[in-house]
Amino acid sequence: MSLYVEGLSKRAPNGGMTEFQEVMRQQLENSMHNELEKLLSTGKGDEVQISRRDFEGFQKLFHRFLQVKGPSVDWAKIRRPPEDSIQPYEKIKAKGLPDNIADSLNKLAVVKLNGGLGTSMGCKGPKSLISVRNENTFLDLTVQQIEHLNKTFNADVPLVLMNSFNTDEDTKKILQKYTHHRVKIHTFNQSRYPRINKESLLPVAKDLGMTGENAEAWYPPGHGDIYNSFYNSGLLDQLIAEGKEYIFVSNIDNLGATVDLYILNHLMSQPNGKRCEFIMEVTDKTRADVKGGTLTQYDGKLRLLEIAQVPKAHVDEFKSVTKFKIFNTNNLWISLPAIKRLQEQNAMDMEIIVNPKTLDGGLNIVQLETAVGAAIKSFDNALGINVPRSRFLPVKTTSDLLLVMSNLYSLDAGSLTMSKKREFPTTPHVKLGSSFTKVHDYLTRFESIPDMLELDHLTVSGDVTFGKQVSLKGTVIIIANHGDRIDIPAGAVLENKIVSGNLRILDH
Repeated sequence: MSLYVEGLSKRAPNGGMTEFQEVMRQQLENSMHNELEKLLSTGKGDEVQISRRDFEGFQKLFHRFLQVKGPSVDWAKIRRPPEDSIQPYEKIKAKGLPDNIADSLNKLAVVKLNGGLGTSMGCKGPKSLISVRNENTFLDLTVQQIEHLNKTFNADVPLVLMNSFNTDEDTKKILQKYTHHRVKIHTFNQSRYPRINKESLLPVAKDLGMTGENAEAWYPPGHGDIYNSFYNSGLLDQLIAEGKEYIFVSNIDNLGATVDLYILNHLMSQPNGKRCEFIMEVTDKTRADVKGGTLTQYDGKLRLLEIAQVPKAHVDEFKSVTKFKIFNTNNLWISLPAIKRLQEQNAMDMEIIVNPKTLDGGLNIVQLETAVGAAIKSFDNALGINVPRSRFLPVKTTSDLLLVMSNLYSLDAGSLTMSKKREFPTTPHVKLGSSFTKVHDYLTRFESIPDMLELDHLTVSGDVTFGKQVSLKGTVIIIANHGDRIDIPAGAVLENKIVSGNLRILDH
């Protein structure tokens, strides 16, 4: 971090700021304000109005960033959450459903976080437009799920997409195809914040434009921005006026995040004074999830603890699956009136995530971000629900894509469910090498997706292709050495096999 922040982070003996630090902080804030006003002077009309609103949010975040007092958590204060603060899903489900569940559905809106691009999987444009199953994109599946709900229960659950400046235009073009579906679709944009130079802590942008040398000068500030941008868009008030009371928020690439009627009923059946304003779905950690945020008790409140907040000496403890047994799926149920109240009181408290990056030209910059789940401590009667792993099915890589395209899952009304023919409740562990990273390359390497019903573990490395109707069972490891190529023949059955560079197939 810059010398400025290093200076600011050394506290006075009483824990406050020294007089010198206070002057330095004030100078930085004034410089930032002047730079933002300069940027605004380069814009026109609506662009300036939107940017001014964004910059006000950014300045609040920047102010809090400069007030930082080192680690945001005192490790000694962290406690396991009380038993009743994380409910098992089975207990919620055991209550059953009332006859009038449609009334509850009519008080719900579904919000999908749609700000991400598909670049990590080698795709241009919004990640939500990548085909994941039978030519259906993430967005197609989401619309199908909600349309099925609305038709089945004669309900009116709208879909709300939080886009970013990276995804908004392409997403809006695609939305025309859903005109005749029984789903009302709304969009709003998360904020656009300026990236700041790591040394000077001032914006790298030269004007409000987003092309040329400014192309890398802006960023969407994490999904914690949902509260501010949702409120500012006017959509929050509109939904409240339409009688909506809760939103179900999830990442659009989590194919397990469907509307759960039992959780919805639990929310709606609480007495008015005890209404739960925030539910976070958590699920049991496996070795693959050790970096995921977890729920803790802190100063008498439920709090989301992310790995970035953990002091280095305690990172191994944080990753332990015995001490911290659950992690946040980012499936959240949140009260709309509560969001409105907290926004108007300026009482939404979220830790700042300082995300350092290096731009293509080599410049070191900092992005200030927040996470949507971190606001849990601001809401009344917050609750965790320990849900089945099936509600967490994110597609972040082509390894994940292989799982959801395979016969491990069946597709019904936009929802993926584990095949009844699979004897184990867990999914196989799949690791595809760098030759499979991009979706286009991945698709050319499979003539058809293998049968994976009896697969436990698959590792593939190097130049490997799969013929039609290959069957993988148990543990299969396929490694093509540099310069070699392995073609798995059509109809091959590999069960507990290691396939090495010159196509030797070994039992193990």
